[in-house]
Amino acid sequence: MAQMHGLEESLAEIKRGSDELIVEQEMIERLRRGALRVKAGFDPTAPDLHLGHTVLLNKMRQFQLLGHHVIFLIGDFTGMIGDPTGKNATRLPLSPEQIQQNAGTYKEQVFKILDPDRTEIAYNSAWFGPMAAADLIKLAARYTVARMLERDDFGKRYRGGLPIAVHEFLYPLVQGYDSVALRADVELGGTDQKFNLLVGRELQKDYGQQPQCVLTMPLLEGLDGVNKMSKSLGNYVGINEPPGEIFGKLMSITDDLMWRYIDLLSFEPLPIVQRWRTDVAAGANPRDVKVTFAKEIVARFHGHQAAQHAEADFRARFAQGQIPEQMPEHVIPLERDELALTQILRATGLTSSSSEAMRMIDQGGVRVDGERVSDKALALRRGGPFVLQVGKRKFARVTLT
Repeated sequence: MAQMHGLEESLAEIKRGSDELIVEQEMIERLRRGALRVKAGFDPTAPDLHLGHTVLLNKMRQFQLLGHHVIFLIGDFTGMIGDPTGKNATRLPLSPEQIQQNAGTYKEQVFKILDPDRTEIAYNSAWFGPMAAADLIKLAARYTVARMLERDDFGKRYRGGLPIAVHEFLYPLVQGYDSVALRADVELGGTDQKFNLLVGRELQKDYGQQPQCVLTMPLLEGLDGVNKMSKSLGNYVGINEPPGEIFGKLMSITDDLMWRYIDLLSFEPLPIVQRWRTDVAAGANPRDVKVTFAKEIVARFHGHQAAQHAEADFRARFAQGQIPEQMPEHVIPLERDELALTQILRATGLTSSSSEAMRMIDQGGVRVDGERVSDKALALRRGGPFVLQVGKRKFARVTLT
């Protein structure tokens, strides 16, 4: 709770893993006054969440543990506009039926992280639904087109002659007005949301409120360590995936990416994480830290017993001297949803040709994720990473995107 934390400790926990805090001195002043109203908005654009989505949820959980009031805002109204952030084309809005269905699954999933007894669920249709057209026009009058074009994605599309629908200009205003309606002290968002979050500050000033502090969080890289975590790229860890799948995927990330994931996803106290870093720098095996972290994430979504089983299964398949910790890594783009294993083996250099790959499969010398392959026609679907083995000494970790 807040009273158990000094101001410096609270601020350090709030800033942990963040990209930017606007404005830090304002945050300090608010913390001195007491509990904060902390808002984060989520448009229910897809039914399933992955670890990239949970970065903001984790930060909300940290605010809860510090004694603050957390508001999980479901953008059922903004979802019907379609967030243009980062898009180089107009994004199609969702139907009300899609939004309600996705919102229901969101609520089931987020309470695996947030404390349901200390979380306020809000829907922005509550204030935008009854709003008259004249009120929306008055809101639109508070911002100019020139200021909207300062947004990077709008500016690029305008300069490139790509269409920008008028309703897309409403999105930042609507998101900003959410902060007015909720009287938010703090709003959380990804780095790609900074413009929208700052619009909230400006609108609160216009409505006579103290402007909210803005805390931006980095966009979590996917398993490839390069691109933003995304289901379409196949580099994601879904929170509803089986325990063994989550554990194996997290064990496959590089040691450098492991620290990034820990900073953004782990609930372990900062002193413990610092001790891990010190131990690894002194020669300890980072694999042990990775196991601890993977178990923490599996336990969060499936329970401690499932985490223990996932670790035991992983060690039985991978960690008994059969598969090395370090191996070449490949990311292969696909034109279709799958690619023949023989072509993958050739592309990664594990075999010199597809015919050699078939011969090695016939001889029982090819494994995928520790399982021997006997089907020469086997194809792997978009996703991964997959651990491929040819013979006793050739290994590669492959992600199909």
